[in-house]
Amino acid sequence: MISTLLAEHPTLVRVLFAVLVVLCAALGWWLHRRQARATLTALTAVALLGVAALTFSPSGDPGPVSCTVQFSVPFAGLDTLANIALLLPAVLFAALSTGRPLPVFLAGTGLSALIETVQMLVPDLGRACDTNDWWTNTIGAAIGALLSLAILVLDRRRRRILDEEATAVPAESRAQADHPASRRGTPS
Repeated sequence: MISTLLAEHPTLVRVLFAVLVVLCAALGWWLHRRQARATLTALTAVALLGVAALTFSPSGDPGPVSCTVQFSVPFAGLDTLANIALLLPAVLFAALSTGRPLPVFLAGTGLSALIETVQMLVPDLGRACDTNDWWTNTIGAAIGALLSLAILVLDRRRRRILDEEATAVPAESRAQADHPASRRGTPS
């Protein structure tokens, strides 16, 4: 029912994808600023459970063991955006939780390869292995890693500025410290 609704309204799919990206980035940024690593880790786990449910639950009749090998850029339709969105939240939250976007991105692309391999080797799932799915999952993982990197860089910059402001002595205070008589109102 939901997939039919989304298939009939491709503009809605694009809007929902943009909303997903913005909400995940905003939530990740907010949780990172509050140093809520446990919550980010829990959100990563929830996102990964969703990935497992969507990719390993049986869907249709078992097919032959095969994998479609293609590397095109199929940026159209529900499948493409769904595959991009599949790993994006998990990678974003995990990278913010660990502070290590590159290793998390690599783990995300490895997870996608594992998913496609399992789908190829377990025909009872009724899932189709396709290298384009891996490719679009990897794009989503890259978006999640880049968003987390941007959040981490901006937060480090913000913290550095706050630290500099907290440790900086205002020019007036330095001048008064250099000339104690000026504080008492007497000429120097």
